[in-house]
Amino acid sequence: MIDPLYVLSGLVVGLLVGQTGVGGGSLMTPLLVLVFGFNPGVAVGTDLLYASATKSVGTLVHGYNRTVDWQVVRRLATGSVPASLATLAMMATWNAAEHGQRAISMVLGVMLLLTATSLLFRRAFLSLVAPTLAKVTQRGTNALTIAVGASLGVLVTFTSVGAGALGVTALLLLYPRARMAVIVGSDIAHAVPLTLVAGLGHLAMGSVNWPLLVALLCGSVPGIILGSQMAVRVPEHILRPVMAAVLIVVGARLVL
Repeated sequence: MIDPLYVLSGLVVGLLVGQTGVGGGSLMTPLLVLVFGFNPGVAVGTDLLYASATKSVGTLVHGYNRTVDWQVVRRLATGSVPASLATLAMMATWNAAEHGQRAISMVLGVMLLLTATSLLFRRAFLSLVAPTLAKVTQRGTNALTIAVGASLGVLVTFTSVGAGALGVTALLLLYPRARMAVIVGSDIAHAVPLTLVAGLGHLAMGSVNWPLLVALLCGSVPGIILGSQMAVRVPEHILRPVMAAVLIVVGARLVL
Protein backbone atom coordinates (compact mmCIF):
# COMPACT_ATOMS: atom_id res chain seq x y z
CA MET A 1 0.00 0.00 0.00
CA ILE A 2 1.10 3.56 -0.69
CA ASP A 3 1.62 5.56 2.51
CA PRO A 4 -0.38 8.81 2.21
CA LEU A 5 2.22 10.65 4.32
CA TYR A 6 4.89 9.94 1.71
CA VAL A 7 2.53 11.09 -1.04
CA LEU A 8 1.87 14.29 0.91
CA SER A 9 5.62 14.81 1.35
CA GLY A 10 6.13 14.43 -2.40
CA LEU A 11 3.33 16.91 -3.02
CA VAL A 12 4.77 19.54 -0.65
CA VAL A 13 8.31 19.17 -2.00
CA GLY A 14 6.97 19.28 -5.56
CA LEU A 15 5.14 22.52 -4.80
CA LEU A 16 8.27 24.12 -3.38
CA VAL A 17 10.52 22.91 -6.19
CA GLY A 18 8.05 24.18 -8.76
CA GLN A 19 8.05 27.62 -7.14
CA THR A 20 11.73 28.04 -6.24
CA GLY A 21 13.66 25.89 -8.70
CA VAL A 22 15.70 24.41 -5.84
CA GLY A 23 16.50 20.74 -6.39
CA GLY A 24 14.32 18.20 -4.64
CA GLY A 25 17.36 16.64 -2.95
CA SER A 26 17.82 19.76 -0.83
CA LEU A 27 14.35 19.19 0.58
CA MET A 28 13.42 15.54 0.17
CA THR A 29 16.55 13.82 1.48
CA PRO A 30 16.68 15.66 4.84
CA LEU A 31 12.91 15.18 5.18
CA LEU A 32 13.31 11.43 4.79
CA VAL A 33 16.21 11.34 7.26
CA LEU A 34 15.01 13.72 9.97
CA VAL A 35 11.22 13.29 9.85
CA PHE A 36 10.69 9.71 8.70
CA GLY A 37 13.89 8.25 10.13
CA PHE A 38 15.23 6.57 7.00
CA ASN A 39 18.83 5.44 6.75
CA PRO A 40 20.72 8.34 5.08
CA GLY A 41 22.03 5.98 2.39
CA VAL A 42 18.51 4.77 1.54
CA ALA A 43 17.21 8.36 1.56
CA VAL A 44 19.93 9.45 -0.88
CA GLY A 45 19.50 6.45 -3.20
CA THR A 46 15.72 6.74 -3.34
CA ASP A 47 15.87 10.49 -3.87
CA LEU A 48 18.31 10.10 -6.78
CA LEU A 49 15.93 7.88 -8.76
CA TYR A 50 13.06 10.16 -7.74
CA ALA A 51 15.02 13.12 -9.15
CA SER A 52 15.88 11.33 -12.39
CA ALA A 53 12.20 10.61 -13.04
CA THR A 54 10.91 14.09 -12.21
CA LYS A 55 13.69 15.92 -14.05
CA SER A 56 13.16 13.78 -17.14
CA VAL A 57 9.74 15.41 -17.41
CA GLY A 58 11.30 18.83 -16.95
CA THR A 59 13.88 18.08 -19.64
CA LEU A 60 11.15 17.16 -22.12
CA VAL A 61 9.44 20.49 -21.49
CA HIS A 62 12.66 22.50 -21.78
CA GLY A 63 13.73 20.52 -24.85
CA TYR A 64 10.41 21.23 -26.52
CA ASN A 65 10.83 24.94 -25.72
CA ARG A 66 14.44 24.83 -27.00
CA THR A 67 15.82 26.03 -23.69
CA VAL A 68 18.55 23.39 -23.37
CA ASP A 69 22.13 23.91 -24.54
CA TRP A 70 23.05 20.31 -25.30
CA GLN A 71 26.76 21.13 -25.71
CA VAL A 72 26.85 22.42 -22.14
CA VAL A 73 24.96 19.33 -20.99
CA ARG A 74 27.51 17.10 -22.76
CA ARG A 75 30.45 18.89 -21.14
CA LEU A 76 28.90 18.62 -17.68
CA ALA A 77 28.10 14.94 -18.18
CA THR A 78 31.64 14.28 -19.43
CA GLY A 79 32.82 15.19 -15.96
CA SER A 80 29.89 14.09 -13.81
CA VAL A 81 29.17 10.56 -15.04
CA PRO A 82 32.73 9.20 -14.58
CA ALA A 83 32.98 11.01 -11.24
CA SER A 84 29.68 9.46 -10.16
CA LEU A 85 30.85 5.98 -11.13
CA ALA A 86 34.11 6.47 -9.22
CA THR A 87 32.18 7.69 -6.16
CA LEU A 88 29.84 4.70 -6.35
CA ALA A 89 32.83 2.34 -6.49
CA MET A 90 34.28 4.03 -3.41
CA MET A 91 30.98 3.82 -1.57
CA ALA A 92 30.54 0.14 -2.45
CA THR A 93 34.05 -0.67 -1.24
CA TRP A 94 33.46 1.26 1.95
CA ASN A 95 29.93 -0.19 2.32
CA ALA A 96 28.64 3.30 2.96
CA ALA A 97 25.00 2.21 3.27
CA GLU A 98 25.82 0.45 6.55
CA HIS A 99 28.96 2.11 7.88
CA GLY A 100 28.80 5.62 6.47
CA GLN A 101 25.52 6.94 7.84
CA ARG A 102 27.14 9.63 9.97
CA ALA A 103 29.49 10.69 7.18
CA ILE A 104 26.61 10.96 4.71
CA SER A 105 24.60 13.02 7.19
CA MET A 106 27.55 15.36 7.79
CA VAL A 107 28.27 15.92 4.10
CA LEU A 108 24.55 16.30 3.41
CA GLY A 109 24.32 19.00 6.08
CA VAL A 110 27.29 20.88 4.62
CA MET A 111 25.76 20.68 1.13
CA LEU A 112 22.49 22.12 2.43
CA LEU A 113 24.37 25.04 4.01
CA LEU A 114 26.20 25.66 0.72
CA THR A 115 22.90 25.56 -1.16
CA ALA A 116 21.39 28.07 1.26
CA THR A 117 24.43 30.33 0.81
CA SER A 118 24.08 30.19 -2.97
CA LEU A 119 20.42 31.19 -2.66
CA LEU A 120 21.13 34.14 -0.39
CA PHE A 121 24.32 35.52 -1.92
CA ARG A 122 24.21 34.38 -5.55
CA ARG A 123 24.06 37.89 -7.02
CA ALA A 124 26.89 39.22 -4.85
CA PHE A 125 29.05 36.19 -5.63
CA LEU A 126 28.40 36.48 -9.36
CA SER A 127 29.31 40.19 -9.30
CA LEU A 128 32.56 39.42 -7.47
CA VAL A 129 33.79 36.53 -9.61
CA ALA A 130 32.28 37.31 -13.03
CA PRO A 131 34.95 39.87 -14.14
CA THR A 132 37.71 37.30 -13.64
CA LEU A 133 35.87 34.51 -15.45
CA ALA A 134 35.07 36.86 -18.33
CA LYS A 135 38.77 36.72 -19.27
CA VAL A 136 38.76 32.92 -19.61
CA THR A 137 39.03 31.56 -23.16
CA GLN A 138 36.43 29.27 -24.71
CA ARG A 139 38.75 26.29 -24.22
CA GLY A 140 39.15 27.26 -20.59
CA THR A 141 35.40 27.57 -20.16
CA ASN A 142 34.93 24.10 -21.64
CA ALA A 143 37.51 22.65 -19.23
CA LEU A 144 35.94 24.42 -16.25
CA THR A 145 32.50 23.11 -17.26
CA ILE A 146 33.83 19.55 -17.23
CA ALA A 147 35.45 20.21 -13.83
CA VAL A 148 32.16 21.56 -12.47
CA GLY A 149 30.43 18.43 -13.75
CA ALA A 150 32.98 16.23 -12.00
CA SER A 151 32.48 18.08 -8.71
CA LEU A 152 28.71 17.77 -9.00
CA GLY A 153 29.09 14.08 -9.83
CA VAL A 154 30.85 13.40 -6.55
CA LEU A 155 28.59 15.58 -4.39
CA VAL A 156 25.27 14.51 -5.92
CA THR A 157 26.15 10.80 -5.81
CA PHE A 158 27.11 11.05 -2.15
CA THR A 159 24.30 13.32 -0.93
CA SER A 160 21.76 13.77 -3.80
CA VAL A 161 22.18 17.55 -3.25
CA GLY A 162 23.91 20.10 -5.48
CA ALA A 163 22.62 19.64 -9.01
CA GLY A 164 20.07 22.45 -8.57
CA ALA A 165 21.17 25.67 -6.89
CA LEU A 166 24.92 24.98 -7.05
CA GLY A 167 24.76 23.82 -10.66
CA VAL A 168 22.82 26.88 -11.77
CA THR A 169 25.21 29.22 -9.94
CA ALA A 170 28.22 27.61 -11.65
CA LEU A 171 26.60 27.85 -15.09
CA LEU A 172 25.72 31.51 -14.54
CA LEU A 173 29.39 32.18 -13.86
CA LEU A 174 30.65 30.22 -16.86
CA TYR A 175 27.99 31.33 -19.36
CA PRO A 176 26.93 34.87 -18.35
CA ARG A 177 25.48 35.64 -21.80
CA ALA A 178 23.10 32.68 -21.79
CA ARG A 179 19.43 33.25 -21.06
CA MET A 180 18.29 32.19 -17.59
CA ALA A 181 15.79 29.76 -19.10
CA VAL A 182 18.63 28.03 -20.97
CA ILE A 183 20.78 27.90 -17.83
CA VAL A 184 17.98 26.26 -15.86
CA GLY A 185 17.00 23.94 -18.71
CA SER A 186 20.59 22.81 -19.26
CA ASP A 187 21.07 22.22 -15.53
CA ILE A 188 17.89 20.13 -15.35
CA ALA A 189 18.85 18.14 -18.47
CA HIS A 190 22.29 17.39 -17.04
CA ALA A 191 20.76 16.20 -13.78
CA VAL A 192 18.92 13.38 -15.60
CA PRO A 193 21.92 11.21 -16.61
CA LEU A 194 23.77 12.09 -13.41
CA THR A 195 20.95 11.14 -11.03
CA LEU A 196 20.05 8.09 -13.13
CA VAL A 197 23.60 6.69 -13.04
CA ALA A 198 23.99 7.52 -9.35
CA GLY A 199 20.52 6.15 -8.53
CA LEU A 200 21.15 2.87 -10.37
CA GLY A 201 24.42 2.55 -8.49
CA HIS A 202 22.62 2.98 -5.18
CA LEU A 203 20.01 0.48 -6.37
CA ALA A 204 22.77 -2.07 -7.01
CA MET A 205 24.01 -1.48 -3.46
CA GLY A 206 20.50 -2.08 -2.10
CA SER A 207 19.89 1.48 -0.92
CA VAL A 208 16.62 2.24 -2.76
CA ASN A 209 13.16 1.85 -1.20
CA TRP A 210 10.75 1.15 -4.09
CA PRO A 211 7.40 1.64 -2.25
CA LEU A 212 8.72 4.96 -0.94
CA LEU A 213 9.85 5.99 -4.44
CA VAL A 214 6.44 5.25 -5.98
CA ALA A 215 4.63 7.16 -3.22
CA LEU A 216 6.87 10.20 -3.60
CA LEU A 217 6.35 10.30 -7.35
CA CYS A 218 2.57 10.07 -6.91
CA GLY A 219 2.67 13.29 -4.92
CA SER A 220 5.50 15.17 -6.58
CA VAL A 221 4.31 15.09 -10.19
CA PRO A 222 1.07 17.04 -9.54
CA GLY A 223 2.94 19.12 -6.95
CA ILE A 224 5.56 20.29 -9.45
CA ILE A 225 2.89 21.14 -12.02
CA LEU A 226 0.87 23.13 -9.48
CA GLY A 227 3.96 24.79 -8.02
CA SER A 228 5.10 25.91 -11.46
CA GLN A 229 1.73 27.55 -12.01
CA MET A 230 1.92 29.28 -8.61
CA ALA A 231 5.45 30.54 -9.19
CA VAL A 232 4.23 33.55 -11.15
CA ARG A 233 2.03 34.60 -8.23
CA VAL A 234 4.52 34.27 -5.37
CA PRO A 235 7.45 36.75 -5.40
CA GLU A 236 10.86 35.08 -5.70
CA HIS A 237 12.44 37.61 -3.32
CA ILE A 238 10.19 36.19 -0.59
CA LEU A 239 10.47 32.51 -1.42
CA ARG A 240 14.24 32.22 -1.72
CA PRO A 241 15.14 33.70 1.72
CA VAL A 242 12.50 31.50 3.35
CA MET A 243 13.87 28.44 1.57
CA ALA A 244 17.43 29.39 2.52
CA ALA A 245 16.43 29.75 6.18
CA VAL A 246 14.86 26.28 6.15
CA LEU A 247 17.98 24.77 4.58
CA ILE A 248 20.22 26.46 7.14
CA VAL A 249 18.22 25.04 10.04
CA VAL A 250 18.09 21.56 8.53
CA GLY A 251 21.74 21.63 7.49
CA ALA A 252 22.85 22.68 10.96
CA ARG A 253 20.71 19.92 12.47
CA LEU A 254 22.46 17.29 10.33
CA VAL A 255 25.96 18.62 10.98
CA LEU A 256 25.67 19.11 14.74
